[in-house]
Parts: sequence; structure tokens; C-alpha cells
Amino acid sequence: MNQPLSTVSHSSVSHSSVSHSPVSHASISSSSPPATRPIVWTIAGSDSGGGAGIQADLKTMNALGTHACSVITALTAQNTQAVSAIELPSPSMLQGQLEALRTDLPPVALKLGMLGDAQGIGIIANTLKNLNAQIVCDPVMVSTSGHDLRQADALQALKSQLLPLVQLLTPNLPEAEILAEQAITSTEAMESAAQKIRQLGVRSVLIKGGHFDSDFAQDYWTNGIQHAWLISPRIDTNQTHGTGCTLSAAITACLGLGYQELDAIVIAKAYVNQGLRLAPRVGQGQGPLAHLGWPETQADLPWITPTAAAGLNRPQFPDCGEQPLGFYPIVNRAEWLEKLLPLGVSTVQLRIKDLQGEDLEREIAQASAYARKMDCRLFINDYWQLALKYNAYGVHLGQEDLATADLAAIQAAGLRLGVSTHCYREVARALAVQPSYMAVGPIFNTTTKTMYFQPQGLEALARWRRSLPGYPLVAIAGIFLDNAPEVLATGVDSIAVVRDVTQAENLPERVAQWLALFDRQNQSSPALTRV
Repeated sequence: MNQPLSTVSHSSVSHSSVSHSPVSHASISSSSPPATRPIVWTIAGSDSGGGAGIQADLKTMNALGTHACSVITALTAQNTQAVSAIELPSPSMLQGQLEALRTDLPPVALKLGMLGDAQGIGIIANTLKNLNAQIVCDPVMVSTSGHDLRQADALQALKSQLLPLVQLLTPNLPEAEILAEQAITSTEAMESAAQKIRQLGVRSVLIKGGHFDSDFAQDYWTNGIQHAWLISPRIDTNQTHGTGCTLSAAITACLGLGYQELDAIVIAKAYVNQGLRLAPRVGQGQGPLAHLGWPETQADLPWITPTAAAGLNRPQFPDCGEQPLGFYPIVNRAEWLEKLLPLGVSTVQLRIKDLQGEDLEREIAQASAYARKMDCRLFINDYWQLALKYNAYGVHLGQEDLATADLAAIQAAGLRLGVSTHCYREVARALAVQPSYMAVGPIFNTTTKTMYFQPQGLEALARWRRSLPGYPLVAIAGIFLDNAPEVLATGVDSIAVVRDVTQAENLPERVAQWLALFDRQNQSSPALTRV
């Protein structure tokens, strides 16, 4: 059985990571497009109605910050109501398009859509073998309007020649049934079908569950080792033409920008949800979704769970009161609370990494008792059982702990929950449990722990603030008093501080400076209301 995504992360509010690869742009949770836009391709059919195919791909890829090139595999006569005619380009024209782009505009990622006949698939496969690009394939077999787009021998050519080259395949339910040669009438069948499809040679599969009749859109992703369910409330609209094309094009664009695969899928899902939610009325039939740029609305983000059922019964943890978390020291011993709380500190995290057994329990018990006496919001990192036993204010968990902690017990006890996040997939996992706050980092370089994620910087932090207005955000890593004002200027609610407290030469003076900074911030900013 492959592992759920949530079992492969590291914990703490600082800056742990699910990534075991070298630090690269691919691990950045969000950033602005580079000055030179990455080149991506779409190899697909043309939609004369402008809603799907090449037209939707180009709109999507350009909107997300890449330079999109196109290879047209078919001309279609279609509108929002029907496909009335299809004509394929000659083999020489198809080859000419591919060669023209290959020699001057090689891609970092490309998307395959409608591919035409077996001969054309062979021509495309031969070109792709010599490209160093990530390949996403949306196996268009039946259009949204119901028109059959398959040629007689194209399916076999797709399986034998093209799929072994593909990094990610994104079939909808009818397409997955054809490829897996099985009926899919349940979420369990989606999981088994994905495993069968991977045996065709693709590295990972995203089966889109939009054809199910339910209140939620449930998509299943697996790479054979990890898996995840991506879930969103279904959007009530008839303007759905081109959703599959748009999703795969958005994934391709995000891969081209350097995002890891599941991050790219989360962003693409948000882009599609945004497009469906704000789709204009175009034509007399199924119109296209809107193309409106980078998604920054919390409601459009999917949530990720290890099982389909878990995504339909989300907990929700209580907020942290009207007073923002504000100045948030992270310390490793109870004695630090006795130094900090008399100075006016009201939020602290106890993060202990070097004790076990009775010594660990003694520290947590002492810290919890003193925090209650001083009316301090004390969060215990990782050790949720001891936080429950000694009635701490809250628990802070890393991503992997979300899979093993008894969240129901934590919620029933009324404890607050904070969750570490570093990227889109981790934010989506946090959204599944609706915590009391999210921690975002690393913001800057830090030496307190080994870093697997590059620093996100202020622009990314500001994007997270815009994208998650319903949650208090705690910025973490590399933040000191001298750079704290620009961090607060992004709109975050709290700053977690380690070295600027634990290594302060004059602790009372440093704490007073931090508290004064947040007092000025609170006077100039309205309190956050979680939604």
C-alpha cells in the first residue's frame, strides 16, 4: 500500500520539510515569476470556440507566468454546444511544428491533450524522447460535450509509445475507466484504477472525480509511494467547458515555474476552482471557465487528506481569542517561561528535542502549570498526549504528526492547534483540519535547523496572507527585531522568535522592544476574524 502524503513530513513550527531532495526553486511555496518566463508547450487540439484545447491552455499558461508555445494536433469545428467536425494536420505539418519549437524554444515542461491518430502519436513520442522536459498528459478521449475524439488505433499507440514517457497522467473518470479497463463507481475503485494505470508506465496519476454526483469534487493522486485525496466543494455552474484542459495546463505551468508535482496540482486545482466560481456566461451551451491569473482566494484552495472519507468530516479547532498571538517566543525549557512571562509575554511554544521519559514530562508539567497561573497561551510542540494530560493551551504539530495525532481528542479537549506549513501541499493538508493558526516558513535563512526549503521571503509571505485571510499566520525563521517591521508589513499576525530571545544579551530590554513593536502593529491593524 502506498503511503499517504501526510506521513512523510517533519515537524515543528520552525522549518522542517517533506522534501528529501536538494534545496531548489521547486521547494519554494510561492514566489513571483522569474524575469524570464519559463517556456512550456501545449500539444493539443484547437477549439474554435475558445473554451478548451489549445486556446484554454495558452490562456492558463500565460496567466500563471510562463511563456506558452503550441503544437496543434487537430482542428475542430466546435462551440459551447457541440463538436461538428475534426480535421488532423498532415504528418509533415505536425513534425514541422515540433521541430520548429524544439530547435529554438525547448520546454521545461509540456502538456499533451488531444493527440489525433496513431501516426501522429508516434511522431510526437519520437520528439519527446529527445526532450529534457516534464510531461503532463491529459488523455482527451471524450469531450465535455460528449463527442468521441478517439481514433480507432490511437489508444494502443498512446499506451505503448507515449505513456511510458509521461510524468503525470490526468484522466477523468470515463478516461480512467478506459485506461484501467474497469468500472469506477466508488472512491475505492478510483484508488485501484490508479494503480492499474501506473502499470502502463506513467510515473504518477491524478484521477479527477468530477463526474461523481456528490457535493464535493474528489480527486485522487498517487506516485506509487505516496498518495493524497484533493477535495473541494462542488461549484454549481454550467460553465465547465475546458476544465480538464485548464487543470493539466495549469499543472504544466507550475512545474515549469519549479514547483514540485503535488504543489503544482494544488495550485492548478485552485486556478480551476477560481475559474469555475467566476465563470462568465458565454454561448448557449456549456461555456468556458474564467482565466483570471494566480489564485489567491482561500475558498478556491483544495484540502488534502489521506483518505476520501477523511476529507468530508473535517474538524475545526477553536481560535486563539481576540488578542493576536503576536510576539511568539519558542523555548526549550520551562525555566524560560519563568523569565519571559513576568515581562509581559503572553504566547510561548515549548519545543523540546533533547529529553525523553520522566524528564520530558516533568518539563511539560512545570511549564503548563506556570502558564496557567500566568494566563499564558502555551503551545506544546509535538507531544500532544502530554499537552492533554497537563491541560496546556494548545498543541503545535508538524505535517507528519497530523497523520498520527488523535485530532478528535485534541479538539474535544478544547485545545488550540497550530500547524507548520512550507508549501502549497502542506497548506492544503492543514486546511483539512482547520487549525487555530498556521505557521509559515522559513522566511529568511536560519541556522537553528537544517533547511530543506529555501527561504520564502517577504513577497511569498504577503501572498500567503492574501491567500489565507481566514487564519492567523505565524512567520518563522531568521526573523530578528531589525527585520521584523518588514515582516509585519506583509500583514501576518505573529512572529515566532528563537535566537533573538534565547541569545539576547539583555532579555528584559529585548522583550520590551518586541512587545512595543506589536503594540504599534495592533493599534494600526484591525483584529483578524477567522472564516
